[in-house]
Amino acid sequence: MAAPGSCALWSYCGRGWSRAMRGCQLLGLRSSWPGDPLSARLLSQEKRAAETHFGFETVSEEEKGGKVYQVFESVAKKYDVMNDMMSLGIHRVWKDLLLWKMRPLPGTQLLDVAGGTGDIAFRFLNYVQSQHQRKQKRQLRAQQNLSWEEIAKEYQNEEDSLGGSRVVVCDINKEMLKVGKQKALAQGYRAGLAWVLGDAEELPFDDDKFDIYTIAFGIRNVTHIDQALQEAHRVLKPGGRFLCLEFSQVNNPLISRLYDLYSFQVIPVLGEVIAGDWKSYQYLVESIRRFPSQEEFKEMIEDAGFHKVTYKSLTSGIVAIHSGFKL
Repeated sequence: MAAPGSCALWSYCGRGWSRAMRGCQLLGLRSSWPGDPLSARLLSQEKRAAETHFGFETVSEEEKGGKVYQVFESVAKKYDVMNDMMSLGIHRVWKDLLLWKMRPLPGTQLLDVAGGTGDIAFRFLNYVQSQHQRKQKRQLRAQQNLSWEEIAKEYQNEEDSLGGSRVVVCDINKEMLKVGKQKALAQGYRAGLAWVLGDAEELPFDDDKFDIYTIAFGIRNVTHIDQALQEAHRVLKPGGRFLCLEFSQVNNPLISRLYDLYSFQVIPVLGEVIAGDWKSYQYLVESIRRFPSQEEFKEMIEDAGFHKVTYKSLTSGIVAIHSGFKL
């Protein structure tokens, strides 16, 4: 999950005037120079209008960031258990399908945003390690004259077991990252994995750094989705790929009614019984209903500069995988 960061104006350095101008826009200075009375009035009007949704509740943009942070701070320890209970385990299949869609090659540099508990990162590491091991076996079979010591050395080189692949997990919530790190330690994930505290709307990475950007069940919690998408585009290398797994709009009327009934009548109860937190899971249900439809989100991704944008609905549209490329 992610929440908004500061709107500091950056000078002409590093990322250039475009970032500075975007900071101006966030501050409301859109059509006049500072000091102009019209500019001051516009700033005042936009400040009053800077409202957004927190589930079905209308809140200020600043307030939403804190509220979302508190939700995930509260649910972090029971996050994985609740995912299994709420989706009846289907979320695991959805995430597997995301990796199947990604099909990363050895050497891939992945940024997984809002990935605090590590579900996507661990799947990625398993996938690229499996791919690299298959490649090693093919190479070793082609080199029949290697000694057993040389073969053993090839398999024991843990740093090379991923073929140079690396995943950076970035999340704004310290508690979610803490849970992810604990899982990684318990499950033996060490090589090729880094954890970074950071904001989806203001990523702490250089331009053109990653081959793939993923965000799973996180982007609907961002205050400014358009800004998070622009940041995703910025940090991807030319030719890089954006992949988003998110709840979406159910396309079957009967399933939609049953899904609403389950979501509003069962999920908050599960949250109370298992995690002792009704309100957080009520918010999660409501936030899903406020998220754009598949077509609307596709247009937002295109507006951020991505090309060849597509989506695939899963489980009658309960979730969708969106894909786009930086060309």
